[in-house]
Formats: sequence, structure tokens, C-alpha cells
Amino acid sequence: MEFKDNVPIYIQIEQYLYRLIVQGELPAGQRIPSVRQLAVDLTVNVNTVQRALQEMNNQGILFTKRGEGNFVTEDTALLEKTKKELLTRELDDFVENMHRLGIKNEELVPTLSEYLESLGEK
Repeated sequence: MEFKDNVPIYIQIEQYLYRLIVQGELPAGQRIPSVRQLAVDLTVNVNTVQRALQEMNNQGILFTKRGEGNFVTEDTALLEKTKKELLTRELDDFVENMHRLGIKNEELVPTLSEYLESLGEK
């Protein structure tokens, strides 16, 4: 994982784990890798991973079973809300980038449709 300089690493780790959860790679109720394993995999300090997991526990996305580790919540409504929030952030970034390129709101859908059609031809 490559980290950006302008966003705290623990937040980027949270975002990484949210993506894994939303994509179904870490389904509801599944145990996530240990703090140490995540630190090794992501080449970051254990304390940084611990902070990210603590934030996710505070938000209810993860829960801890004493002696067993951290697990993804089984609250499907919360997972759906998280997915929607992630999608909204991605769309915000997309629209902002298109505006920087001079694409107006009314041009977004036709431009995207044209792009998607070109993918179908490949």
C-alpha cells in the first residue's frame, strides 16, 4: 500500500479496511488480521494500526472479542451506510476532478456514458 503525505496514515489504513469490507473481502462477522500482521503487511508501526482499529471500533464497524481479535460488525445496516459513504466520497472526488478539467455538471453523464461505451468496444 502506498501512503499519501497529505492524509494521516491511520486514516488511510481505515479507508483501506473499509474498502476490503465493502468489497466483501472482509465479510460481516469475519475476523480481521491481527494488529501485528496488518502492521507487517502494510509496513507501518503497530501503534498506527492500533489507532486505526480503535477508530473503527468506536464507529461500530469492528468489534473486539477478548482474546480472539477484531471482527467486522454483523450490523448490515451500518455496513450499507458505510458503503454509501464510501461511494459518495469517490463520487465527490470524481466530480471535483472533472470540474478541474473544465467538465460542467450537465456534461458529466454524457461524458461518462461515452467513456463506458468505449470500454465495451475494447
